[in-house]
Amino acid sequence: MALRATIYKAEIHVADNDRAYYGSHAVTVARHPSETDERLMVRLLAYALLVDGDEGLAFTRGLSETDEPDLWRLDLTGAIRQWIEVGLPDERRILRACGRAEEVIVFAYGRGAEVWWAGVRDRVARAGNLTVYALPAEATRALAELAERGMSLNVNVTDRSAWVSTDHGEATVELRMLTGEV
Repeated sequence: MALRATIYKAEIHVADNDRAYYGSHAVTVARHPSETDERLMVRLLAYALLVDGDEGLAFTRGLSETDEPDLWRLDLTGAIRQWIEVGLPDERRILRACGRAEEVIVFAYGRGAEVWWAGVRDRVARAGNLTVYALPAEATRALAELAERGMSLNVNVTDRSAWVSTDHGEATVELRMLTGEV
């Protein structure tokens, strides 16, 4: 018998001072059986960092569907405006996404993020619509500690730093942009 996805419900309250966006969003996310709490929480953080008044940003089937990113923003015609990946995708996946979407954003996390970027940087350099952020491993592990099946996340963003808090703890995640670095 196959394992089933676990459903998580989150109320995300965003105060993004960098973009002057303030809002609350109720989201339901399916956690694939092979997905960790850390990856789930990075997906929720990515949502909080990119959500705006436009209703086009949505979670996809993620790990269950290899032809879809973790999140995407579609326009009214179904064209992909933003393709958002979480983790360390290979360069073929990134370049294919850059060909399908107006903008591709990768939130790289984990101990191997710097090594991964060193390996793919030159091969994806020609993609003008790619933005890659590195999230510190210790910060994403602290973020994982906040995961609950039903949670209320307060996300305050200032100067590319996200402070995430719940009733049970907090984590600060510094976003370091890797694209454009020499």
